[in-house]
Amino acid sequence: MTNILLVCSAGMSTSMLVKKMEQEAEKRGVEARIWAVADAKAAENVGEADVMLLGPQVRFMLDKMRGIAGDTPVDVIDMRVYGAMNGAAALDQALALIG
Repeated sequence: MTNILLVCSAGMSTSMLVKKMEQEAEKRGVEARIWAVADAKAAENVGEADVMLLGPQVRFMLDKMRGIAGDTPVDVIDMRVYGAMNGAAALDQALALIG
């Protein structure tokens, strides 16, 4: 099971990307738990995650989130991927960060 945490400012638009990523994971046969939280809840959730992806709107928090995440990989979702709600590309990014 791969645990992918998405972090954004409010959790609303990112929840749409979660659905797209879940659909893509299911299509590929990848067993994944994918969920989104607001940035204020990131510290409470990162312990359950294998990777943390930030929405572009909170990219300014990258260093802070890396500090919170410890050894968990953290990166920002590309604006084009996020804007297009490209679940396949976001899933690829998460899986690549995990290795």
